[in-house]
Amino acid sequence: MSEPSYDELKAKLAELEKQVQGRGRGALQYKVSEKGGVSVYGLGRFPVTLYYEQWVRLLDQADQIRQFLEDNKSQLKMRNVEG
Repeated sequence: MSEPSYDELKAKLAELEKQVQGRGRGALQYKVSEKGGVSVYGLGRFPVTLYYEQWVRLLDQADQIRQFLEDNKSQLKMRNVEG
């Protein structure tokens, strides 16, 4: 494998800088993983990755999850997260 040229490296650096600037603090990003799952970046240090069926099942429970969170709010830790 040959070394990338100076111009190729400059182009890659410009692309990465554009990606970093486009990500606001607290902004969520979604990507399809190599194995076909959907990864959500920006919730914490590591991405959350689930497969299609898992996301659908979780989203179908959104009302119940919100109610559970409210019912147990006094026991939950709160973090100062921008977003």
